[in-house]
Amino acid sequence: MPEIIDTTCCVVGGGPAGVMLGYLLARHGVPVTVLEKHKDFFRDFRGDTVHPSTLEVLRELGLLDDFLKLPHQEVEYVGGVFGDLPFRGADFRNVPAHCRFVAFMPQWDFLNFLSDRGRQCPTFDLRLHHQAIDLLREGDRITGVVARVPGGEPVHIRAHLVVGCDGRHSVVRQCANLELIETGVPIDVLWFRISRLPDDPQRVLGNVNYGKALIMIDRTDYFQAGLIIPKGSYPDIQAQGIDAFRATLLRLAPYLSGREGELRDWDQIKILTVQINRLRRWHRPGLLCIGDAAHAMSPAGGVGINLAIQDAVATANILAQPLLGRSVTEADLAAVQDRREFPARATQAVQAFVHKGFARAFRHPAALTAPWQMRVMVRLPGIQQIMGYAVGIGVRPEHVQQPAAPAPPQRFELARAIGTALGTLTLWSRRLRGAVA
Repeated sequence: MPEIIDTTCCVVGGGPAGVMLGYLLARHGVPVTVLEKHKDFFRDFRGDTVHPSTLEVLRELGLLDDFLKLPHQEVEYVGGVFGDLPFRGADFRNVPAHCRFVAFMPQWDFLNFLSDRGRQCPTFDLRLHHQAIDLLREGDRITGVVARVPGGEPVHIRAHLVVGCDGRHSVVRQCANLELIETGVPIDVLWFRISRLPDDPQRVLGNVNYGKALIMIDRTDYFQAGLIIPKGSYPDIQAQGIDAFRATLLRLAPYLSGREGELRDWDQIKILTVQINRLRRWHRPGLLCIGDAAHAMSPAGGVGINLAIQDAVATANILAQPLLGRSVTEADLAAVQDRREFPARATQAVQAFVHKGFARAFRHPAALTAPWQMRVMVRLPGIQQIMGYAVGIGVRPEHVQQPAAPAPPQRFELARAIGTALGTLTLWSRRLRGAVA
C-alpha cells in the first residue's frame, strides 16, 4: 500500500516559485507540502539573478538583512559589447525599491535560505527526493499527487489544491492535459564554467559578434558563461571540435586567453534549449500552474526567477484565506491567472523582440559594426533607467499581504464569557441587597 499524506496544498517543484509559495502559505497557517524531485537544491546552470522587486518581497517578509549576509555580488548596472560598440544597458540605481541593484547569488543558496525559513513554520513540509509522476483525481477534480521516492513505494499526497511549479517541462501540466501555446525561439544557450580574474571586465549583457553572443555572469572566482547560438546548431558546433569552440570564445572575449584550456571536453558544456510558451488556461478544478509551468521564459534579462516569485506572492495573496477554509473555487484560481497573465505575456513579447535581434546578428558571421540606430538609442537620456525599471521591477510587481491576526483561543473566549457572567451576577446581587435594605 502506498504511503498516504494528507495536506491542504501540495506544491510540486522546489524552485523559486514553489519554495516561496510554500513559505508564504505556511506563514498564513496553511498546511502545505512542497515536493522536490532531487535530494538537494545544488544544480548548476540555473538562474542566479535576484532582482530589486524580489529583494523588496524579502524586505516585506523581514528577511532582507539576513539574506544579504549570504555571499553575493551587487550589480547596479549591466553592460555589454555589440560588435564595435561598448554600451551600458539597464541601470538599477533609480528604481523605486529599497535595494537598487541586482543580487547575483547561486540559486541553491537562495532556495536553501527560503526553505530554512519555511521550516520554522509548523505547517511547512518540504519533501526532497519526491518526484511527481501523476495526479490523483475524483471525477474532473484533481485531488492530489502521486510521487516516486528512491527505493520505496509510491507516495500519495492528498490535497485540496495542487500547484504546479515544476518548470518548463512540467509533469503536472502534462498530466492535467493543459493546452500549451508555443512561441518560436531562434536561439539556444551553451552553459559552462571558466575561471575569473579580478581585473576581468563585466559583460553581463554579453559580447555580441561573429554571429554569436557570450554572456559572462560573475561568481567571484569563476564565470558562469553562456554562449548564445542559433537554435539547432549545437551538433554542427560539436562536429567542428572542442578546439574550434575554444577559438570562438577567444574571438568574443580575448581576455580569456590562457584559460580556454579549462574546457577539455563536451561533458563540461550543457545545452539549454530555450523556450517561450504559455498555458491558455492555468487551472482546472483542484489544480493551478504558476511560474515556468504556466509561462516558460527565455534567459533574456534573467527575469524568469522574478516572474516566478511574483506569481508566488500573488497566489498566496489570493488563495491563503480560501485555503484556510478549504474553499478554493475555480473563480479563485482564475483570479490568479487574471492577475499574472498580462505581466508574463508582456515580458515574453519583449523577449521575443530581443531574440529577433539575435537572429539578425547570427546572419553576420563576420565582425559586426553596430548600426546607427543602436548608437543613437543607447545615448537617449533616461533609456538606461527605463530599462532598469523594466528588468529590475517589471510589469505589475506584487507586495506581500501579512497574515491576519489569529483569533484568540477558544478557551480564552470561554473564560471571558464566564467572567462577564459572574460580573453581571455580582452587580445584580448588590443592587438586590440595596433594594431590600
